[in-house]
Amino acid sequence: MMDRPENLTIHPEAGVDGSASGDLLSHALAHIRLRGDHVRARALAAGEQLERTIGAGHVCVVTEGTAHVEGDAHARIAVETGDMVMLTAAAGGLRVVASGAPASITVFRFWLEPDSLNGMIFALPQCIHIRRAENAEWLNGLVHYTLLEAETMRPGSALMISRIIDLMVIRTLRWWVHQGQTSGWLGGLSDMRIARALKAIHEQPMQPWSIEALAGICGMSRSSFCERFAALVGHAPLRYQNELRLTLAREMLAKPNARVGEIGLSVGYKSEAAFSRAYKALFGHPPRQAQTP
Repeated sequence: MMDRPENLTIHPEAGVDGSASGDLLSHALAHIRLRGDHVRARALAAGEQLERTIGAGHVCVVTEGTAHVEGDAHARIAVETGDMVMLTAAAGGLRVVASGAPASITVFRFWLEPDSLNGMIFALPQCIHIRRAENAEWLNGLVHYTLLEAETMRPGSALMISRIIDLMVIRTLRWWVHQGQTSGWLGGLSDMRIARALKAIHEQPMQPWSIEALAGICGMSRSSFCERFAALVGHAPLRYQNELRLTLAREMLAKPNARVGEIGLSVGYKSEAAFSRAYKALFGHPPRQAQTP
């Protein structure tokens, strides 16, 4: 039996601080295919550049000495002992370099499938820098435990390492959201009023929402709501909802015996042809290519 779209969503609850955004970050990350697969400790000589895998993201923790992140059009960032930086795959033009003395860096590699980012309008920065004072409560233990798993490589270690790296990335993104310096989808979570509309859309993605109804939830006028939502999220509210529906459709297509026409109807399209056109426009391939063989 095919799952209904509403059963594929995580219904966000209000956060402990009363924020309307609740746990929408978890909902967003649930749609992103994230996979950590490698950890290593590196010793860099003074001035030496850290080698990174093309196409992958990296979490870099300076365990001794000082490093810096630099790039042709990027402000230089000093990364002290105990600091960490997360560099996404888009940060290919950035370099991590040991400063005026040798440095030790622990590197965690992860992969994000680009296709999963399209559907959630998920704008990630190239570089996130978290200082030691801001990460000490959680980072040291994760680094120690991951290196221990990598050294022993007992049965299940590869999965443990992958899950810990996933946790590092999620924890870093949560910190970034709380700083209020986000853009795109996450930018909406930093605004309490717009977060109410996002929460409503995610709780009831198949609801025929109107601009007036969403603006009322936010306590804003229609014009102010549309302008603010588009400025923070990067898309108009109803377009955002439609792309969320298509993201849910992609998850349904991955299930055995999925039928394109039925799924298209379930997410609000009147014909299989219309659904296929919209799906291809967003993901770059027709829905039949997303089906499980």
